[in-house]
Amino acid sequence: MFKRHTLRGILGATLLAACTSLAVGLAPTASAETIDQVKQKGELTVGMLVDFPPYGIMNSENKPDGYDADVAKTLAKDLGVKVKIVPVTGPNRIPYLLTNKVDMLVASLAITPERAKQVQFSQPYSAAQIVVFGGKDLKISGPEGLSGKRIGVARASTQDIAVTKIAPKDAEIRRFDDDASAMQALLSGQVDAIGCSTTVAAGIAKRAPDRFDNKFVLLQQEMAVAIRPGEPETLKAVNEVIKRNIENGQFSKFYQKWLGSPLPELKKS
Repeated sequence: MFKRHTLRGILGATLLAACTSLAVGLAPTASAETIDQVKQKGELTVGMLVDFPPYGIMNSENKPDGYDADVAKTLAKDLGVKVKIVPVTGPNRIPYLLTNKVDMLVASLAITPERAKQVQFSQPYSAAQIVVFGGKDLKISGPEGLSGKRIGVARASTQDIAVTKIAPKDAEIRRFDDDASAMQALLSGQVDAIGCSTTVAAGIAKRAPDRFDNKFVLLQQEMAVAIRPGEPETLKAVNEVIKRNIENGQFSKFYQKWLGSPLPELKKS
């Protein structure tokens, strides 16, 4: 009888230990934040658009380049790791982040309420501006300055909508098929000014130095690094790098290099 009870006790204890081990094995473990994983592997994997010049391009050596690439390289350098840039597209960039194919996105991702439901945004590191661009002799500092002027825009574009909304009734809005046609109209004197992105404005300034300048900003859309939700330490580390490189002027140098103007003043998110 003693032996039978002893055997039962041994079997019971063995079964309990096995169940305990199984439970421990199945218990969820706390996952490390991205920043910890990045430092452990010594490499930051960044998703970036490469078909959105001048923010993201493939250079003559078939390597990712552009403003976003310079920002991504700076992030990695300041975090003390190497960088690996992974080309992404507009539709797949957020899925790439959420399925851990990349550590974060530096992919010209504009901050919107809809996207903020899926990802965590850093402080802005860049901005795309739509401006009124015209002859240097024109005294235009706001919408009222467009009175009596001929303003060119690409038909049905963001700038078309913005100019139409704020232009005085006596302003003449001339609509063209695309930005290139509006740009040519400005260069040939068919219009006094155009609504365009700062990228287009920089292109005109290169073709006709000292003839034109930015008059005022119509719209500004700010871009931020996208991080997976629920990672406060990762967000803190990225924000510190962005803050430091905005304050020391490094990001403005990159912006001047790629877009031909200083980095616009950015709002804190």
